[in-house]
This record gives sequence, C-alpha cells and structure tokens, in this order.
Amino acid sequence: MENLQRQKIVKDNPKKIGSIGFKGILLFGTPEQKAQYLPKLASGENMAAYCLTEPSSGSDAASAKCRAELSPDGKHFILNGSKLWISNGGLAEIFTVFAQTPVIDEKTGETKDKLSAFIVERSFGGVSNGPPEKKMGIKASNTAEVYFEDCPIPVENVLGEVGGGFKVAMNVLNNGRFGMAAALSGTMNYCIQKAIEHASQRTQFKKKLSDFGSIQEKIARMVMVQYVTESMAYMLSANMDQGATEFQIEAAISKVYASEAAWFCADEAVQILGGMGYMRDCGLERVMRDLRIFRIFEGTNEILRLLVALTGMNHAGEHLRQLQKALENPLSNVGTLFGAAGTRAKRMAGMSTGLSLTQYVHKDLTASADQTAKAIESFGFTVEDLLTKYKKNIINEQYILNRVSDSAIDIYAMVCVLSRASRSLSNGLESAKHESTICQVFCDEASQKIEKNLKLTHSAGSLKNYKQLAQISSDVMENNGTIQEHPLGF
Repeated sequence: MENLQRQKIVKDNPKKIGSIGFKGILLFGTPEQKAQYLPKLASGENMAAYCLTEPSSGSDAASAKCRAELSPDGKHFILNGSKLWISNGGLAEIFTVFAQTPVIDEKTGETKDKLSAFIVERSFGGVSNGPPEKKMGIKASNTAEVYFEDCPIPVENVLGEVGGGFKVAMNVLNNGRFGMAAALSGTMNYCIQKAIEHASQRTQFKKKLSDFGSIQEKIARMVMVQYVTESMAYMLSANMDQGATEFQIEAAISKVYASEAAWFCADEAVQILGGMGYMRDCGLERVMRDLRIFRIFEGTNEILRLLVALTGMNHAGEHLRQLQKALENPLSNVGTLFGAAGTRAKRMAGMSTGLSLTQYVHKDLTASADQTAKAIESFGFTVEDLLTKYKKNIINEQYILNRVSDSAIDIYAMVCVLSRASRSLSNGLESAKHESTICQVFCDEASQKIEKNLKLTHSAGSLKNYKQLAQISSDVMENNGTIQEHPLGF
C-alpha cells in the first residue's frame, strides 16, 4: 500500500485495495458465508460495497432510518431505504448493509429498534443506484446513492446476530482505518520528493531554495511527520500481527494523525513549488483534492478525537471507581489508599511518580524517553482531575476533550518514533543517526505541545475564551450569517 501510494499508482482510490465492503464478511461471517462470497470477491469477479451512511445519519450511525422487517414466513428480511455516498455503489454485486430491525429485549420483553448487518446481493432484486457523484477528488472511485425497495434478504445472510449491527459497523471501520497511515505515508513521500526536486534545482537571489532557512524548516517538518506516520503504521501492524485484538484507539489515532499530516505535506509541497505547484501538470493539485476526503470518511477526525479522549478517560475512570470503593471501606483497603495518596503527594511536590521508559530505549534517546514518561504522567493526572471535576458531564466538554485527545495522539506518536529510532540505533542501520535526530526533535516539540494542551484543560482564561467562542458561534447561527457592519456600509 505504501509503495503504491509513493508511486502515485492508486492515488484516486487507495481504499479499493483493502475494500471495507467485504471486511464484515471476513470478520463476522459464518464459514458458509465466507465460502459463498469471499472467493469471487478475492478474485475480482465481484465487487463489494459498504452501506452505512444515509441522508440523515452520518457520524451518528445508530440513527439510521433504513429498515429490515422479517417476512411473515420468517425466511427473509424485507429491506427498504437508501444509502448515501457509497463507494463502488454503482458497480458492486455484494453489499454489506446496515438497517434497523425490531428486536425483543429478553429482560423486559419490550421491542426496540436495533441496527443489524446484512449481506445483500444485487441479484436479490429491489436494489438500484443513482448516477456517479461528482466529487472534489478520488474521481476514479465510483460513488453513488444506493436504493433498496422491498429487497428480500435470506435470514441466513444476517452478519453476526440480529441487533448486533453497530458492533459489526464499528469493527469494520476500525479494521479499515489502520491501513490509512501506511497509504498516506507513501503519499507524503511523493510530496516530499516533489519538494526536494524543486528546492534543489530552483535558484533565487543566487542561492538554491534548499539553502534558505524557511524552506529547510518546511522540508524537515514534512520529513518528520512522514516518519511519525510511517512509524505508527508499522507499530500498529506489528501489534495486529502479534495477535492484538484491541487496537481501535491506535487505529483512530493513526487515521487522524496521518490524514492531517498528509494534508500538511501536500500543502507545504505546493508552497515550496510556488506557481509551479499550483499548476495541474505538476500533480500536486490532484493530490490535495484526493487527500481532503481522508479527514472525513471512515469516521471524521472530530468524532475520532472524541473516541480517543473518552476511551482513555474510561480507563482512568475505572481506576477512580476502584479508589472510591476503597474509600467506602478504608480499613480493609489501606494499601490502595496509601498508594493513591503517595502518588498524589509526589505530584503535588513536583516529583515523578517513578514511571520510566529508559530501559526500553537506546541510551542515545534517554532524554526523549524521559520527556515521554513525563508526558504520560501529566496526561494521567490531568485526566483524573478532569473526571473528578466534571464526572459524567465530561462527555459534553468537547473543547477540553479535543485537547486531551491531541495530547494522547502526541504521546502515542512519541512512543512510536522512540521504538523505531531505538531499533535503528540498536541494529546499527545507516539511517540511525538521521532517525535519532528526527526522534529527538519530534519528542521535544511534542512534549511542549502536550504540556500546553493539558494546561488549557483547566486554565480559567482558556475556558472563558471557549465559552465566548461558543457564544460567537451561537450568535452567527441565529443571525444566519456574520453580524458585524461592513466597513464601507454595504
């Protein structure tokens, strides 16, 4: 995937290679379902599509309106509704479709609508599609609206269990996200190569562009974020290869970081090339159009940031709940209370609680390891303080959650580059010194960003500014446009 992107071979639709259209069958399909559908999908004889988004439900997948009702004879589900912006929608023969189904709660006996996943064949009948959408980028990808009208689905084609569709949908997306970092690190390499070629050849004011400090900083930062993205991709892939089953947070982090880093690289490459970069023949304008979707599909970066923050806080919340139980019966939980009190006392005194990563990294990266350990400690303390202050209401504090999430992303990035650079140093690779420099600069700057973001979560001035920002937004929404008078009175 990375090499294909580097060569700009699949720039229009890199996700076709690992289509999420059949991922649900791969992850949740029965042996019979896999035997029936996967061979023809693997050979390319059939194409698949993933049908989740609807006109009224995007990020809120559970609010889908598409419905599937069991037929009177109990042999089919009858599917009705439509799906929007479906990749391969006009080409696919096999669809993974998510629809609301009535499910009886075993405990209460009440019937509630729950999302279910189905394998739908176009040949079932009642399946049609609209014309290809006219998009900003990824134009080689067929994207269309798909319609289902009284489409009969055999009950054997339920994926997972009836009412378990949300789990299927989220797991498919988690599995789709991990490949983005690899693909986009290749795209970044392409942008870097374009920038290097131009900067090394273009002369202005009797100097090569590559000799100017501003250009050097741009290229160095492009290289740095590419290295981080690639490190995330291979760290995550290695964990998956070793049997890890819980990687949704790492996948979300890598998707957010990679999509934003790739946009940064493309934008900086255009800037370095100047007018040449703006021309279509250069190729970078196409890259920018294609890249823009990556911050939107398979979970918007805004939603994924909330996922990262709230999942991390949930783990911290478990620790606090254990501490709360200890406080209810202090005499039988003295060890737990003393441990928590000791940790908090060290923190208040400005002392480290003892976390160290130096034993896991090369000796040349000790300072970076210490910065990472300090960032992890500060992150943990901040999260506990926020949970203590806001409790369950933290879910509504998105300004704070975004800062928590950005800190978590930077911490994961620090760990990934530390691991990779340490390996290169230990193995004596020719690039080890270069990688070590990248690691040290990135960790130093990331630690400063983390410190700043964590402070913003409890800064009175920052929280006041956020409330005022919310008020500004509310004002213009109510006015249906900007409010201020035009300077010329128009």
